[in-house]
Amino acid sequence: MHGLAFDIAHLLAGGMVIISFMLLYQDRVYALLNIFALHSLVLALAVGWQAHIQSAPHLYVTAVIALAFKAIVIPTALYRIIRRLGIHRTLEVVGGVGRDMLAGTGLVALAILVMLPVTATADPLAREDLAFALAVVLLGFLLMVVRHNAISLVIGFMSLENGLVLAAAGARGMPLAVEISVAFSVLIALIVIGVFLFRIRERFDSVDMQAMDTFREERRR
Repeated sequence: MHGLAFDIAHLLAGGMVIISFMLLYQDRVYALLNIFALHSLVLALAVGWQAHIQSAPHLYVTAVIALAFKAIVIPTALYRIIRRLGIHRTLEVVGGVGRDMLAGTGLVALAILVMLPVTATADPLAREDLAFALAVVLLGFLLMVVRHNAISLVIGFMSLENGLVLAAAGARGMPLAVEISVAFSVLIALIVIGVFLFRIRERFDSVDMQAMDTFREERRR
């Protein structure tokens, strides 16, 4: 059972890394939201499994928060915001999907090379889960860098935060007060992001970051 528990935990954490690659691959807004919902669902399963194998009931609260807010509430809210803003187009990629995949592979290798030696004396399960979590964080950063659309920046930030939650759960959990404060912080961030998206749309008639840079350059002239 001990080996099976490890295998399931690694399967779920590794699944989050694979889904992070799927986020990088998407070039449509709605598909990006759907994949993020799947990313958060797997996070909820991973944290729930950690609660089971660690005998840490408070982690079930984290799993429920991830399932309710990140897998359901946030994607639904962003979906409605996108519909109201009238964004129905593909996402622009800085260097091409193939190059993004290669860069993502390099970041995953970097996460493994950095994390495993640093955590050599830690629990084997925590070591590998922390390596997976760092990979998810780095892939979230990459998504924020290679997409011009403001929606992609939001999804990249949220997926990055999913990696931090996975790391906290794998490293023998975090206090319940921290979990609840994180949930409220995410909700507040979503509200602020929604307001800014509407304001950006009203001012620039676009949520494309490249269009905003062009507008700023024209203003300087």
